[in-house]
Amino acid sequence: MSKFNLSPLADRVIVKPAAAEEKTSGGLYLPDTAKEKPIEGTVIAVGPGKTSDDGKLVAPTVKVNDKVLYGKYSGTEVTVAGEEYLIMRESDIFAIIK
Repeated sequence: MSKFNLSPLADRVIVKPAAAEEKTSGGLYLPDTAKEKPIEGTVIAVGPGKTSDDGKLVAPTVKVNDKVLYGKYSGTEVTVAGEEYLIMRESDIFAIIK
């Protein structure tokens, strides 16, 4: 993982998506246009949390290095130092893979 100078704000997290599958289960190689977007990745950075209506900071549930599942079209794609990342709200994450 490369080092970068991005710090997510509020309840946002930065996720490094897992690599898209290169082959089908039957062994056929997929062209780039047929590859499905990954729905799992690794949390790279976590914001401080969301401020609730009563002004208290609600700490995030996920932490750096958690492997997570997220929605197929969640987040905003960004490229930093040649690496692809997603910036998304913590609420776009469905589960932590244990």
